[in-house]
Amino acid sequence: MKILLAFYETDCRLFQGVNRHFDNKILNVFFRNITHLGGAKWTISAVLLLLMLSSGSVRRTAAASALSLTLSHLPVQFLKKIYPRKRPYMSLENTQFPSNPLQDHSFPSGHTTAIFSVIIPFIFLWPPISIILFPLAFLVGLSRIYLGLHFPTDVMAGGVLGSIAGIGSYNLFFL
Repeated sequence: MKILLAFYETDCRLFQGVNRHFDNKILNVFFRNITHLGGAKWTISAVLLLLMLSSGSVRRTAAASALSLTLSHLPVQFLKKIYPRKRPYMSLENTQFPSNPLQDHSFPSGHTTAIFSVIIPFIFLWPPISIILFPLAFLVGLSRIYLGLHFPTDVMAGGVLGSIAGIGSYNLFFL
């Protein structure tokens, strides 16, 4: 039990280390915008656009991303129901967060899951693009912490779930 408590305390400290910068106007504009790249509107639109406008291996990769995005959200919804973790702004004092925050459960981060599930197949298709896509996905995850909506472990779990779905979906289309 002491190990779990220490783990939770570390998670809280990491969260507070990021969230304490919430008053920075430049970071607010940046993170409030980049967070949307992991949202349903952006991820679904990007995948559908790539499916419609591409051909060959890029189109197959877009199909793998679409499958990955779909499959990755099944465990997200399941985990949110069996592990109803409160969002940080609901459970930690002095958490800063935007008006009208999300009300559902925190674990795992759906935005982080989504962005990783979409980018991973493209990274497998063309590894040099990882220089752009990994930092982008990392920033989406970081934005969720900065905005007071997720703990670091929520974001890490989302990254793992999205990556597993992306790898599996890419393999289905290309192996």
